[in-house]
Amino acid sequence: MKILVTGGAGFIGSEFVRQAVGKGHRVCVVDKLTYAGDLKRLEGIKDKISFYKADIVNREFMEYIFQVEKPEAVVHFAAESHVDRSLLDPFPFLDTNVKGTQVLLELARLFAVARFVNISTDEVYGELGPSGRFNEDSPLKPNSPYSVSKAAADMLGRAYTRSYGLPVITVRPSNNYGPWQYPEKLIPLVIFKALRGEKIPVYGTGENVREWLYVEDCARGVLTVLEKGRPGEIYNIASGEERKNLEVVKAILDLLGKPHHLIEFVRDRPGHDFRYAMDFSKIREQLGWQPEFDFASGLEKTVNWYLENRDWLEEKLIFLNSYWKKVYGRGE
Repeated sequence: MKILVTGGAGFIGSEFVRQAVGKGHRVCVVDKLTYAGDLKRLEGIKDKISFYKADIVNREFMEYIFQVEKPEAVVHFAAESHVDRSLLDPFPFLDTNVKGTQVLLELARLFAVARFVNISTDEVYGELGPSGRFNEDSPLKPNSPYSVSKAAADMLGRAYTRSYGLPVITVRPSNNYGPWQYPEKLIPLVIFKALRGEKIPVYGTGENVREWLYVEDCARGVLTVLEKGRPGEIYNIASGEERKNLEVVKAILDLLGKPHHLIEFVRDRPGHDFRYAMDFSKIREQLGWQPEFDFASGLEKTVNWYLENRDWLEEKLIFLNSYWKKVYGRGE
């Protein structure tokens, strides 16, 4: 299958590209290469893919890519994805996540693409209390500009399926972690600061709960949906591995042999959702997918990867600090 992958130089997108190539698919990667994109993630397979540096909002260039590549399927990862940045400046999130998605949907319609997999997030469901799980029929109640932009993209996909018959499938993964994740996210940021003996900021009291999904499992789930999923359907991809943020930080410190007194509680961010958790029985029962990594083994693999690739981690976080100061007037 010829697959056009947007955001294919990103954290989850690059893992999907590596797996898709490994299964014999022909892959075209489109990535704007913002601060979070990195072609190093694709070095091992660069001779097996075609690559375009492009902004998905640029319809003319994207149309040219569709004309040249003639994809049979689109897997759409490209997105602005950091909640904190969406609180500081929502506009790039609306541009990329909403306008960019609409451009891709329209081109997929015009070029009669056979499958369009839209990568969403568990955050579109809003927050949960101490119990319960979201399923694919749960109402959308997004609480940040980021999650609102992703919910809007989901609804655009629904509209294109209902109005035009475009075979869109929506995937909603839980929190991903693993090698190559950009260090604005919790786990690599904690690893970096712990290795340097720096204070580790934890929002509020650290009681917020997330469901952690190893990136290899997520990408394999997306590939399963691409190959077997039913157009018009939604599939949650999750793990059942729930952890409080404070538990995650302590687990990383323990793996690194670092003291817990490095933890520093800081003012909670606005609108911080308390808990996410999803029922993923649909993809398990209908498509035969289930996660292979528990949190303990996945976290150990992740920490070991960053220890072996500390130069990459430090390079990215130094750049990220510079980026935050330039764009938002402050560092991490």
